[in-house]
Amino acid sequence: MTPAEILSTDLAEAAQELRARDEPFAFATIVRTAGSTAAKPGAKALLRADGTIMQGWLGGGCTKGAVKRAALQALQQGTPQLVSVAPEDLLAEKGIVSGDEVDGTHFARNGCPSRGTVDIFIEPCLPSPQLVVIGASPVARTLINLAPQFHWSITADTNSEKTHQKRFVVVATQGQGDLHALKTALAADPDYLAFVGSRCKYASLAEKLTEAGLERTQVERVKAPAGLDLGAVTPEEIALSILAQLVQERRSTLRRTDG
Repeated sequence: MTPAEILSTDLAEAAQELRARDEPFAFATIVRTAGSTAAKPGAKALLRADGTIMQGWLGGGCTKGAVKRAALQALQQGTPQLVSVAPEDLLAEKGIVSGDEVDGTHFARNGCPSRGTVDIFIEPCLPSPQLVVIGASPVARTLINLAPQFHWSITADTNSEKTHQKRFVVVATQGQGDLHALKTALAADPDYLAFVGSRCKYASLAEKLTEAGLERTQVERVKAPAGLDLGAVTPEEIALSILAQLVQERRSTLRRTDG
């Protein structure tokens, strides 16, 4: 086995371990170099959630700070990043200063004596968001079956310790312990909470929740009725409308972070 194959195997094993622990990480790959550089195109590294290198090699310390900043941004926004580390005089020739972003490329200064240019592509790998479905209704069962196909991690435990995952909760009890389920869900303080039921029904439950001592702002966080207005009627259609809303919320969260 060649050194490159050994490195590739080590990266894959390390990535698998992080995935198993639902920890975010990023891959960094050198895609272009110019001038004198220690690492060459094709060099790869696995970056932890804090931007530090866990496995692999990208050259000396010249790229370390820029790679770390780009990795943190990639993980925060959930989008790939391209960073170009170049000598200050070459940046000046292009009318660019360290920290600028031009056409999707982030530029950073290379202060090392080698004075080479290194372009690095960073791809984030985020854990699947956690979806808690409360209830045993037909809508709940359909949603549980459908969601994993769209990369949602299903769990029934609202009290599980929070990880790096976003937690979304859907209460689909449909008349079987609605109030208790809502109290349980609100106590878990999820990133998103929706209730399967009419607006009128939730208004009645909301009054009972506030009478029980919950803050009005907490109660108003609940999206009710759950799901986008698709004109859904059957449990399958309702589950689809809820999943569509979950995807919309998941993606809009990334866009808000990016903005």
